[in-house]
Amino acid sequence: MFGGAYAGKRVLVTGHTGFKGSWLSQWLLRLGANVAGYSLYIPSQPSNFEVLHLADHIEHCEGDIRNLDDLTRVFQDFQPEVVFHLAAQPIVRSSYDEPKLTFDTNLGGTVNVLEAIRMTPSVKSAVFITSDKCYENVEWEYGYRESDRLGGKDPYSASKACAEIAFSAYWRSFFQNGDMRMATTRAGNVIGGGDWAKDRIVPDCIRAWAEEKTPVIRNPVSTRPWQHVLEPLSGYLWLGAKMYLAEEQGLAGEAFNFGPMAEVNQPVSTLVDEMIRTWEGKRWENGAGSVSGNPEAGLLKLCCDKALHRLEWSANLSFEETVRMTAEWYLEYYAGKKDMVEFTERQIDAYEKLAGQRAMAWATS
Repeated sequence: MFGGAYAGKRVLVTGHTGFKGSWLSQWLLRLGANVAGYSLYIPSQPSNFEVLHLADHIEHCEGDIRNLDDLTRVFQDFQPEVVFHLAAQPIVRSSYDEPKLTFDTNLGGTVNVLEAIRMTPSVKSAVFITSDKCYENVEWEYGYRESDRLGGKDPYSASKACAEIAFSAYWRSFFQNGDMRMATTRAGNVIGGGDWAKDRIVPDCIRAWAEEKTPVIRNPVSTRPWQHVLEPLSGYLWLGAKMYLAEEQGLAGEAFNFGPMAEVNQPVSTLVDEMIRTWEGKRWENGAGSVSGNPEAGLLKLCCDKALHRLEWSANLSFEETVRMTAEWYLEYYAGKKDMVEFTERQIDAYEKLAGQRAMAWATS
């Protein structure tokens, strides 16, 4: 997998206690990497980080991404060869309540990671994860390309656009003439087992159903590019591997979209109905117009042609496969199997095998 790039390598993951960060850490362990993580806190209860017992298997470092001194100390002690930067304030609705925290974390934290890399010669490859919401969303029916305008109507989206601009400035000012290779990635609406964050449709439904309640869906007609967490992670890992191995020139300093197949762009209502095919007997209520709050995007999708042509990467799962894998993970957990490491490993293994059967470049290299 991934050209064997991670076996025996020191890999630092910021935001490793989060949903995506914990799945990435588990996959990196499977690939034979020596993993360290840097994160301020456990973001939810329960949490995927604790469910997978990752603190027993990686170097778990507690620290604030906004604190450059603490972050730099971890870089100097661990001497990472590869860095994945995921630490963020990840919730759009929370950014309205805490706009300064959102900018300090998502923009300031990115600048701190860039500074730490600048002071750590051991780093050879770095992948910065921002968001599909970094684009100025005019809700057209076309997928956004990496060259489209950055922006954001809400603090979260704007902070991610700012992080992209900061990355570009650092790349051109300090890195492009050196040996360090790094790039940014844009993905969003990631679902999968182990996400218990607030104000996300899948965790909100799962929490309600687990308590025999009926969730109220505030925007059932909003369309999103749903993708299982392993989909963008495969793109991040493949991009990081190719830059580390220096197999292809021209990847460094670039941005890449990682999104699902077009048919996976579905309304919220369709997602919830598909989940109910696995969680039988459940239901939901239409809360459109009854819940006041801050505005959210109605339509957003990505064009991933650049990843296809430059990385030979494409999404692997259909909509039904995406939702089934997600719902089955939660069913297993709430059936009483609190130790989910084996089941998570089985899902990663199944995804790798499916990618190999479908001739995905990262799975056959």
